[in-house]
Amino acid sequence: MSDKNFLSIYAKSFNWAGFFLPKETYKKCSALYDFCRVVDNIADDQENLEQKEIRFKQLEKEFHRKDFNNPIIKNMWILIDEFNISLKIINDLFDGIKSDIKEKVKIDSKKDLLIYSYRVAGTVGLMMAKILKVNKKSSLKSAIDLGIAMQLTNISRDVIEDLKNKRSYISQSFSEIETTIKLADDFYESSFYSIKEIPLNLRFSILVARRVYRKIGYKILKKKNFENYQKAGKIYVTNFEKTLETFFALFDLIKLSLLNKDDDKIEHNHSLINEVINLNERI
Repeated sequence: MSDKNFLSIYAKSFNWAGFFLPKETYKKCSALYDFCRVVDNIADDQENLEQKEIRFKQLEKEFHRKDFNNPIIKNMWILIDEFNISLKIINDLFDGIKSDIKEKVKIDSKKDLLIYSYRVAGTVGLMMAKILKVNKKSSLKSAIDLGIAMQLTNISRDVIEDLKNKRSYISQSFSEIETTIKLADDFYESSFYSIKEIPLNLRFSILVARRVYRKIGYKILKKKNFENYQKAGKIYVTNFEKTLETFFALFDLIKLSLLNKDDDKIEHNHSLINEVINLNERI
């Protein structure tokens, strides 16, 4: 593990949910998140473009040549070997981060938005599911969906902040934000039933993370218009709200145990992504 636990610093919702994971599993999830966040930080750091490109190429090179002097890379390779994580998934993540290392980022279509969301977050959901010992193909697709849903929530929340950094993933209008939250909701829904495939002692943590993150979108919708959204600043879930969502996640857990729905029949909204990336090769 690295000295700096990025899971705690950057992902309060995940860290809250991680409280319910067994200690060893939490460490492995944290090692994954450390790696993903270190990669992502290169794109987000306040450096000039040339420095970012140099740093990213260096990290990519160190990863592929297995430079175990870097503990973040070493821990990631341990996970790759232990859980049989395809390198195509890592390369998809790299492609997503690289697309942010530009002077200006603009996404103009739903297809590009979904591909981007898969690359930077669906990949993380897929790798996390493998660490949580999910093996069923349809369930791994649902793990991708949960990652995409969370990324669409992030994008909906951070429109103003992203524009300051010359990034436009969706247009600067409340109707577009609403549309994106509704799209995220479709992915949250398709992620639900497959959580039953996660071992029982790990299942509750994912249900909590799903609920806490989804709550951000609901709080955004309550702003009703762009002016209120702008005034609100960064919208987040309070500790009291997290406690409530954790309580509601108990009902999700009961609902899952009572439902007999076959997740093989769940529709996954992957057609646009599959035009560019063959997700079956990653699973």
